[in-house]
Amino acid sequence: MRRRERSSDKIEQTLVKAILSSHYPVGSTLPPERELAKTFEVGRPTVREAIQRLEKDGWLTCRKGHSPIINDYWSKGNLTTLVHLLHHHETITEDFIVYLLELRISLTPTYIRDAVAASQAKVVAELAHLERLENEAESYATFDWQLQRSLAALSHNPIYLLILNSFHTFYHEMAINYFAIEEHRNLSFQFYNDLLAMALLGDAAEAEMVARNAMENSLTLWKTRKKVEE
Repeated sequence: MRRRERSSDKIEQTLVKAILSSHYPVGSTLPPERELAKTFEVGRPTVREAIQRLEKDGWLTCRKGHSPIINDYWSKGNLTTLVHLLHHHETITEDFIVYLLELRISLTPTYIRDAVAASQAKVVAELAHLERLENEAESYATFDWQLQRSLAALSHNPIYLLILNSFHTFYHEMAINYFAIEEHRNLSFQFYNDLLAMALLGDAAEAEMVARNAMENSLTLWKTRKKVEE
């Protein structure tokens, strides 16, 4: 049974969205607790609970006797802040997507290398039926997500999978957008085949290089596409 969302959770999400949309810009202050309590039609303890969580996650700086100050979440935030950003992906900027693609270049080749080194046969199995992959965006987006999660799990470092799981909804929506272009699907299909070839050889180092090249090409294609759209 799905847990019923608490009032403090709703307040927290609403305030995060307001900060991301600059309704409460960096350096400004939140309204007083009593005013927020009236706005959300809850008691002040409920508002205080939400504010305390936002402070813990780097969104706010609380001061005794004064309203909380809105922080620069890029410098004060943490992994929970990142999850909030992904949850409110309608506010995500083009720069943020580029940052994520750059992060992927740092992470993905490493866990692919480790997966091939630790579980060669299982990596081969993940890529063994590429001919069944339908040439359309939804199919590619689903396959790519499942492949990345499987390879992260096979690396035997559980942190990689935890990080990926935070990106689930955002990753799928961005992937459908990316794979809507046939050229992108073709390049990814070539990457999958190249990775399969390296996995069959058990060459973890070359698998890492193949993945890095593919991730760098994806970043270049994304930047090029956005320039054309502009």
